[in-house]
Amino acid sequence: MTFTVLLSSAGRRVSLLRSLRADIAAAGLRGRVVACDVSWTAPAMHVADAAHLVPRCTDPTFVSRVAELCEQERVDLVIPTIDTELPVWAALKDRLNATVAVSDPPAVAIAADKRRTNAHCLAAGVPCPRQAPFAEVRADPTGWSFPLVVKPAGGSASVGVHRVDTWASLDRIEDHDNLDGGLVVEERARGAEHTVDVLVDRTGVVHCPVVRRRHEVRAGEVSKAEVVRDGQLASLAVKAVETLPGAYGPLNVQLFSDGQTATVIEINARFGGGYPLTWRAGGRYGEWLVREVAFGDVPPTDPPIEHGLMMLRWDEEVFVRAG
Repeated sequence: MTFTVLLSSAGRRVSLLRSLRADIAAAGLRGRVVACDVSWTAPAMHVADAAHLVPRCTDPTFVSRVAELCEQERVDLVIPTIDTELPVWAALKDRLNATVAVSDPPAVAIAADKRRTNAHCLAAGVPCPRQAPFAEVRADPTGWSFPLVVKPAGGSASVGVHRVDTWASLDRIEDHDNLDGGLVVEERARGAEHTVDVLVDRTGVVHCPVVRRRHEVRAGEVSKAEVVRDGQLASLAVKAVETLPGAYGPLNVQLFSDGQTATVIEINARFGGGYPLTWRAGGRYGEWLVREVAFGDVPPTDPPIEHGLMMLRWDEEVFVRAG
């Protein structure tokens, strides 16, 4: 049996691609990892077993092109990787013969919007920061104290995120950045930033939370991190995810913790950027997805995780002929 995985918006996700290739082999299958992206200069395109150019996910022809690609390559499992494409794959997945590792549209919509994420956590009893629309805080700052965080409701990768310490700083965001009512203001969460990776199976059960403490972030993606043992953060992440309507596949929860209290700030309905550390520590989500699709297996209940393992990232090159 040949098992084929499609890595969508492959970009620079060479580590993820290589782990998926190893996952297929670990499941006892012959397999291939196919990549697609909008540009042939995406490094992962040149590491994949096959690569295809596709339109941007906002292009009307994207759906027909990737559906055709799945048939052409006999894809068994699709791994979407960027926030903007998740709603498209979520809407498309029931029309494909392949399994798409993405949550249902309602869960994707909650994770994609910081306002919905905050409301979801409040409703689920998951601690989250006080939040309000930017315009509302500007109009009435009563009860707000610095530092504050201002960010786009639909942003990702830390783009457009501002820490503000004075009202003058808040005014400068409005005046110079020309940002609109899509901004939200949050009280800054206390403590160190952590992320928790989880995997949700087809029945909605959340498996193997792996807690990672972020030591250094570059351009919105973790560059130095450590796997830590923290039952409180693991439980909060599981609760935030298991209450999402139609969660499935890999998800990632971002939190802050000062050792006593913890606060959930974001949910990502996809593999987190630090997943290679989770994989190396024993959270083999890719292998468990492959086994679920190929054999109907359930992920292990309590797999051994290597706590204390650190990831120190560096850049690596791929050399190809231009043109």
